[in-house]
Amino acid sequence: MNKIPQHLSVCAGRNRAGVVLLITLVLLVVLSALGYTLSSCVTARRHRNNYIIDYAMARYACDSALKYSLAMLEELNPQLISRPNEPDFSDVFALSEAEYEDLLAPYATNSAVFPVEGFSDIGGIGDSNGIGDINDIDSVDDIASNKLKDNDNLIGFVRGPYGPPWPLVTEPVEFEVGIATVRIEIEDENAKYPIGWVLLDDEKVWRETAASFETFCEWMAMEHSQIESLRQQLIEIGEIKPFKVEFKSMTKTVTEPVKSQTATRSRRRTSRTRRRRKTISASDQIARQNVDFIKLFQSSLLDTEMLAKPAMVSESREGSPLKYLGMWASSEVNINTAPRHVLEAALAFGGPSDAPAIAEEVIQLRRIRPLKNLEDLKKSLFAYSDSIDKCKSYITTTSGFFTVRITAVSGLAKASAIAAVTKSGERMRPIAVVSN
Repeated sequence: MNKIPQHLSVCAGRNRAGVVLLITLVLLVVLSALGYTLSSCVTARRHRNNYIIDYAMARYACDSALKYSLAMLEELNPQLISRPNEPDFSDVFALSEAEYEDLLAPYATNSAVFPVEGFSDIGGIGDSNGIGDINDIDSVDDIASNKLKDNDNLIGFVRGPYGPPWPLVTEPVEFEVGIATVRIEIEDENAKYPIGWVLLDDEKVWRETAASFETFCEWMAMEHSQIESLRQQLIEIGEIKPFKVEFKSMTKTVTEPVKSQTATRSRRRTSRTRRRRKTISASDQIARQNVDFIKLFQSSLLDTEMLAKPAMVSESREGSPLKYLGMWASSEVNINTAPRHVLEAALAFGGPSDAPAIAEEVIQLRRIRPLKNLEDLKKSLFAYSDSIDKCKSYITTTSGFFTVRITAVSGLAKASAIAAVTKSGERMRPIAVVSN
């Protein structure tokens, strides 16, 4: 019987040990990969489930806040404020950062007249950021001396016509619903340029309509390609339905079914129709138009992403055409709350040449006191009374069109809704809700 040499048996043992080690390493790698894959799947599933729960909470909080807001809107009574010694909000969007700081410089040391961002107007109490009390002289001096030098979050804001920054009607409200944080903002839609004006079907004002639209676009520094693209989109919407600003009560003949039962052998019901004249009030026509155009303006027919591109870049401000456009079927501009470029665009209906001068006069008048009505404006600017008469269908002194923006955040999930409401006297009327 042949014996295996000793050195060969040692090599064979080493080879077997190497194979076992290699197999063990492969198994460990496979098990590690399986463990990693399994843990990744479990983590992803957990995150997905958590997100679904968070979104459900955010959606519930958003819907609850929307119902609460609409119920409380009857109590909304926006009050314009006097700002004789403050910078006006009209031109803030068009200023460079250096010009903006120069605008605020004269008011930096007078915090009693020009409130600093971060302070509440109620009781002079600072916010939770720890900035300080507005009644604390040392704190105010520190802010006044630093806010225009550091160019940081201490830069003050210019108050709007109602007190909060334009176009807000009231200070934003924040509260919690369960684990979700809700924010409610109410904006003045009559302070924006009504995009529906571009769709006016009245040939008598086509020239003024074009001048108004071009005035707004030039102020917003929109490129020619953007203007033409927006114009073409609005033409397509106008082909679906024209836009109107003047309404009168009208009577139309409507056909209504009248059901009756006739005794027949088959005992079938026969139906008849009757015609009657129905009066449709101007307010009902306006409400119908608002609903129709809200659907059109919020549809894919209008490229809102293009309009949302910033027209200015600043660390303390933001501005885009979309921010200043009335996308909710408003048809009038409030001269007490509109910024300069929107004012000029609205006043162009009375004559493009007079619009800049009238807008400047209006801005100076409303800083002292809000204009009561258009007759008050004509008395104050008697030399421009003819121009004011021509554009009286497009301007007002009292806002009656608002949007309520609800944002709810729970964890990583976010839900939002915007409601358009009109105010007539003491009555608030919701006309549309868009949820995201």
